[in-house]
Amino acid sequence: MSAISASKAYSKIDFLKLMLISREGDRREGILLRQSKGWFQVSGMGHEALGAFSFLLRPDDYIFPYYRDRSIVLARGLKNYDLALAYFAKQSSSSAGRQMPGHYSDREKNIFSVCTPTGGSLLPACGTAWSMKMAGTDSVCLATVGDASSRQGEFFEAIAFAVQEKLPVIFVVEDNKYGISTPTEKFLPFNLGILNDEVVVKIDGRHPDNVYKAGKDAVDKARRGEGPTLIWADIDRLASHTSSDDHRVYRKAEDIEEMNQRDPIRILAEELIASGELSLSDWESMQEETARVIDQDYLRAEKEHDPKASETNRHCFGKQQQAKAPPIQSGQRTTMVSAINTTFRKALEDDPTVVFFGEDIEDPKGGVFGMTKGLSESFPKQVFNAPLAEATIMGVAVGMAAYGYRPVFELQFIDFIAPGWNQITTNMSTLRWRSNGAWTCPTVIYAPYGAYLPGGSLWHSHSNESSLAHVPGIKVAVPSTPEDAAGLFWTAIQGEDPCFILIPKHIFRVQHDVGKVEPVPFGKAKVVKPGSDVTLVTWGNCLELAHEAAAKVGASVEIIDLRSIVPCDYDTIVKSLEKTGRLVVVHEDNRTCGFGQAVIAEITRVPERWNLFLSPPQLVARDDVHIGFNPIYEYAALPDVSEVIAAINVVME
Repeated sequence: MSAISASKAYSKIDFLKLMLISREGDRREGILLRQSKGWFQVSGMGHEALGAFSFLLRPDDYIFPYYRDRSIVLARGLKNYDLALAYFAKQSSSSAGRQMPGHYSDREKNIFSVCTPTGGSLLPACGTAWSMKMAGTDSVCLATVGDASSRQGEFFEAIAFAVQEKLPVIFVVEDNKYGISTPTEKFLPFNLGILNDEVVVKIDGRHPDNVYKAGKDAVDKARRGEGPTLIWADIDRLASHTSSDDHRVYRKAEDIEEMNQRDPIRILAEELIASGELSLSDWESMQEETARVIDQDYLRAEKEHDPKASETNRHCFGKQQQAKAPPIQSGQRTTMVSAINTTFRKALEDDPTVVFFGEDIEDPKGGVFGMTKGLSESFPKQVFNAPLAEATIMGVAVGMAAYGYRPVFELQFIDFIAPGWNQITTNMSTLRWRSNGAWTCPTVIYAPYGAYLPGGSLWHSHSNESSLAHVPGIKVAVPSTPEDAAGLFWTAIQGEDPCFILIPKHIFRVQHDVGKVEPVPFGKAKVVKPGSDVTLVTWGNCLELAHEAAAKVGASVEIIDLRSIVPCDYDTIVKSLEKTGRLVVVHEDNRTCGFGQAVIAEITRVPERWNLFLSPPQLVARDDVHIGFNPIYEYAALPDVSEVIAAINVVME
């Protein structure tokens, strides 16, 4: 073992007390719920023996639990009072009342914040384990999951990535035989022979000795750098799925009784009594004292302060960082791709914790569009090819960022985002908020985006910034010039939030004369052409349409490049409208629920702004249709110059 020692020694008597604390907490919450004190409960009854895993871990190790791991987090050092605060959703709980009970989190103890979608923490665990390996430590990650989730794609992606990189991670499948009411025996990949004994260790998880022994072997293996282990723990769920469920509806009475005979607390207590290590009277006293202490915890927690409604919006984002000028030179003629590459190189030079990960980004290819060209040759310990697995890319980013690294990860096309959507909405966007600011996820995800390049078809030509803008907790930007691209990346890489930067393909190789290089913060639009008659708001590829239309109409058009979608600079739009009284918004995303509709809705919802309008605002957007392979389909769907001109003429009437 390293010089860093495990948190505490494993003792059967002490562990029996801990299991009893876990059980009594579950029991007390069930009583409170029946008294209408509380809203929901998820029980860990039957899973208590798995807490023995925590005795093998050091303070520098990480736990990625799921919601039945009450005993694991208690053994890690959380107090029952902490869990009581969470049950009542109090302000002083780990999430400040934002998460359901059972969604443990403790930044100081390296207990990662639990997300409700079971299995959602496995890929972040891989990201943290990868960071540990990069940092040269012998720390390990323990990641647990319910048996029903072992059929999810992310489960297999996590195992595949951990094996590929020989990561110091231990996966534990807590096989209690049920996914809510569905028996899982016929679904499990272990029973189907998909996973083999080289990776999987099967144990009876009802006895802590079995858990401790298998866990020790797995932890020692991980610390030696020999890669992951998947422990399949055969256990019982002694209670219903949650307080909203009654397992007597779908389980036979005799099965429940037989299962209760395998109660891990009963098994250990009877063993210790039989061996003379514990007397019957001491066991009875232990139970009585535990019940008394737990009751007091919940009585005290119930009196704590509730969260304040005024704090609802806190911790969606971190503090706004002071933007700095990006590392490119003014006066040169260059492209967005080149400016981005220069910025990436400087980021890698300045900070060894900046890591790039994406499909085909290593040399000699350097990415499908060459944005990382030359970087893996210069920084082989920071730039890596990813598997063809977008969920892995997103999930690993979360875990790396949580550990303290700076992931800058590429999606080959934004159209391929769908497999990673679970990690974006489950972890990346919620981590700061759901942990009340204790955990953060400073991450940069970038991707080529948009159309106006014939032959892209459905999965290479769409622009879906509005889908990302709809998710609280992430920032979204679309640059249209080399200096803005460099500036936004430079700001994002040094920021504290998950940021998506979408790079418009039609214009990212256009040569531009780089003007004055200035800091580019998120949430600051740019007036690229002054005007007095019409305010035209756009971003990305549609800047070309805006300039061409403005040159052809008989009106003075002020063009605003939003640059940042979230946050959005509505003040600059309003200031322009005070001059022009007319608004046209142009975007290439589809019309319904596109961000242009959000701009118009936000501008017109305030009475003082409404009074600025001399005519109804107009939106030019793609029809609600996909983009086809034949260019006829593509250009039929996309906004064009004639439509922009027509919209300008409408507001001028």
